[in-house]
Amino acid sequence: MDNQEKIRLFEETPVPKAVMTMAIPTIISSLVMVIYNLADTYFVGMLNDPVQNAAVTLAAPVLLAFNAVNNLFGVGTSSMMSRALGQKDYDTVQRSSAFGFYCSLISGILFSIVFTALRGPLLTILGADSITRAATSEYLKWTVTCGAAPAILNVVLAYLVRAEGASLHASVGTMSGCLLNIVLDPIFILPWGLDLGAAGAGLATFLSNCFACLYFFVLLFKKRGNTYVCIYPSMARAKPAVIAGICGVGIPSAIQNLLNVTSMTVLNNFTSVFGSDAVAAMGISQKINMVPLYIALGISQGIMPLISYCYGSGNAKRLKDVLFFSVRIAISFMIVAAAGFYFGADTLISMFMKNESIVAYGGKFLHGMCLALPFLCMDFLAVGVFQACGMGRKALVFAVLRKIILEIPALYLLNLIWPLYGLAYAQTAAEIVLSIAAVVVLFRLFRQLDARKQPAK
Repeated sequence: MDNQEKIRLFEETPVPKAVMTMAIPTIISSLVMVIYNLADTYFVGMLNDPVQNAAVTLAAPVLLAFNAVNNLFGVGTSSMMSRALGQKDYDTVQRSSAFGFYCSLISGILFSIVFTALRGPLLTILGADSITRAATSEYLKWTVTCGAAPAILNVVLAYLVRAEGASLHASVGTMSGCLLNIVLDPIFILPWGLDLGAAGAGLATFLSNCFACLYFFVLLFKKRGNTYVCIYPSMARAKPAVIAGICGVGIPSAIQNLLNVTSMTVLNNFTSVFGSDAVAAMGISQKINMVPLYIALGISQGIMPLISYCYGSGNAKRLKDVLFFSVRIAISFMIVAAAGFYFGADTLISMFMKNESIVAYGGKFLHGMCLALPFLCMDFLAVGVFQACGMGRKALVFAVLRKIILEIPALYLLNLIWPLYGLAYAQTAAEIVLSIAAVVVLFRLFRQLDARKQPAK
């Protein structure tokens, strides 16, 4: 797809086709990413060792913290790039991409250094005890100490490539690493292979992220001169206005993910009191619930460049058409998924571990988690619109409402009322409130957009 074809996609392609062109590769990529996350859980679960499975669960908040950097320089930069494309400001597009790339690289290296220096206290904060500490540490050695930089770059490069409309290339790059991980997992984890357990899952993740980064570097080299994505060091010195535009969206998005880490850490600490079976079951339930959640996220991320471009060019009607079409598809799917998960919870959990205690815990956890899906979808789409339009402050308000005001207090309260099992319903309670707020704020935004001068037809 050359540069003119990308512009036609943003401006002229019928909305359903444009949404599908951008969203389907992203959804497929997200599904492969979920399968890759489930692969760690599945193959570690085949060891029938709750300690190894608990290690992967306890490490999850640290890996989720990568998303703070991914969103700061991925979401922030891609939003800036697409808005600049809508304004035909191609120099800003290139400088934004170079700035985002080098900042994410430096951040990944710093992440590894800081984690390694503070690993002991961090393991305690994550909820690792004398039983799970060694396995958790080994998993994190590969995924964070060695793997933070490639894990972050892999995702950020996908955002940059998707920002100019090359959604398929972005998804292929991400999927290449995920598929390699799925192939390597059993070889590194299981007794018939290297028998490394959770550490093997971490090693497979590290190698697969390196491979995905290599794909993007080769892609950018081959498309040089025919892409707006630029990683030349000389272009990384961005203007203050560009940095402000990236950080205005990226910092609130990064804070949102740090709050997700905080919430997950609180959840894991509450759960760890009930033993490694409960922790393993909570982790399996979360991974299963990620399947539809990542589809909703894929739709939201897929349409962000379209929303950004329409906002930058002042085409409010097309922006609303893109969003309404996406909402209808996404929420319909999430309702069906929630029903399937609710009635098939025990069967789904038993696919990962043949342990009666874990199946019993996990089935009840999944009952509570899946009820949040339709409401969470609306929240995702709304925050995606705010990020796409450069309205980082609104996205930050929603993040603070979700975690600080609603979800974390709900974890404390529901665990007090209904010990352990109440934890699974905290997110649902928070998302019901947030989805109502999302609809109200979006309609206010539409009224503001309608007041802007519309482009000539």
